[in-house]
Amino acid sequence: MNPAFAYREGRLHAEDVPVEDLAARFGTPCYVYSRGALEARYLAFVDAFAGHPVRVCYAVKANGNLAVLDVLAGHGAGFDIVSGGELARVLAAGGDPQRVVFSGACKLEDEIRAALAQDIACFNVESEPELYRLSELAVEAGREARIAIRVNPDVEAGGHRHISTGRREHKFGIALEDAGSLVVRAMTLPGLKLEGVACHIGSQMMALEPLAAALAQVADFARAVQADGVALRHVDAGGGLGIDHHGQVAPTPAQYAEVVLGALAGLGLDIVLEPGRAIAGPAGLLLTRVAYVKQGHGRKFALVDAAMNDLLRPALYEAWHDILPARAGAAPDAEPIDVVGPVCETGDFLGRDRELAVVPGDLLAVADGGAYGFVMSSNYNARPRACEVMVAGAEARVVRRRETTEELWRGEARFKEALP
Repeated sequence: MNPAFAYREGRLHAEDVPVEDLAARFGTPCYVYSRGALEARYLAFVDAFAGHPVRVCYAVKANGNLAVLDVLAGHGAGFDIVSGGELARVLAAGGDPQRVVFSGACKLEDEIRAALAQDIACFNVESEPELYRLSELAVEAGREARIAIRVNPDVEAGGHRHISTGRREHKFGIALEDAGSLVVRAMTLPGLKLEGVACHIGSQMMALEPLAAALAQVADFARAVQADGVALRHVDAGGGLGIDHHGQVAPTPAQYAEVVLGALAGLGLDIVLEPGRAIAGPAGLLLTRVAYVKQGHGRKFALVDAAMNDLLRPALYEAWHDILPARAGAAPDAEPIDVVGPVCETGDFLGRDRELAVVPGDLLAVADGGAYGFVMSSNYNARPRACEVMVAGAEARVVRRRETTEELWRGEARFKEALP
């Protein structure tokens, strides 16, 4: 649990505010972010690479709330985007487009045009068709697109298979044996300027050996490209550093920096990083209230007002999130309890076999909700999405209001009223 969320006299606080007060004021379910924790997590990466030419580009997909992006932009962060919508969010939050890296295996034409118009720092190219499309659109726009070739080193990151991105069978990047020929094409196509090589092998890495192995291959590839006379400017080491969870301790940014700097030493290139979860994950939590306690045959359930539509990760990845009571001190029941939501799916759970003592009305906090929480939420079962709140010291502000029921059908029309 991040120090920004701690018990004081038996009450769980978000910075200086009891979470019970937040729930009373803003309702539940409710995402709560700590501004101080966001800043500290970002600056931990900056400090770990101090003295080296490194640009930390926060992965917007982890949490794209404007308040989150604004906090990080205020500290000079760059941004890693994977869509035109994420670029628009960065701009709306005051981010610098010339500190934006555009990743993703399927960049659409309108998204590329928007990024070219903003003169973003770099496109991480992930296929030969994308290279040709980018060249055509850059010429059409009268722009020069700065690019990096994203290579796929065929290394398993070690996390869940759905968040591993660096194996040969994955859709991301270009196999190393094919990347050399793409460099040749990139150097001859108009509208392109090859400036870097890139790699990202996956998310929630709890060990650094896979990263070291992948970056060793990336470094060899970069040296070969340089030897052919290409004046590279940077190497993108990706992101993917995990966070502490379920008793496992993740590597620190300092340990991460030691591996990255060691693997890329001697290249003479700037380094781009794309951390997301490692910055935002521990800086947030999801507040939810117990509606019922149900004793089944062999299972006990705490039915709460948050569900898989609010926090998808447990259902999608069987991900573990610590679940904490708002008030400490009660001895857990002898029988473990499953924390489940109202959605009509057996997979709708936030945690299984938890040692909690709860009664209806109790408030619970689901930890590490700052990344891949609200951004993956939906209106499934016609459920309005939760509000988001940011806390700074003793001050709490709504940074996204709760959706209303009427907003569920915003933009829709009955057939007889619809425009032809």
